Amino acid sequence: MDNRLNEIRRKIRFLRSEMLSAEQAIRQHVNRDEDCAEASMQVMAMRVVMLGLIGERNRLGGEERLLNVDERLKLECRAVGKGPLKGARGRRVR
Repeated sequence: MDNRLNEIRRKIRFLRSEMLSAEQAIRQHVNRDEDCAEASMQVMAMRVVMLGLIGERNRLGGEERLLNVDERLKLECRAVGKGPLKGARGRRVR
């Protein structure tokens, strides 16, 4: 089941990247005042597939909880290393 879950996650990642590129194409069409109906229909079809994949992932126990704003702000997002980074001064020979 873990392999199936990983496969679904891989498909979701791929589909997200495809959706982003299709949405970028739509933006370009709109900026040039062109018809973007075909690309829009593709994005809508991808969303249907995405919903199916997310439902299947959740049924297999791979549900991912999204953090709300307060939880995201409380996360510790600091660098692991406590020492200073070596820059140009660290490499200089005197």
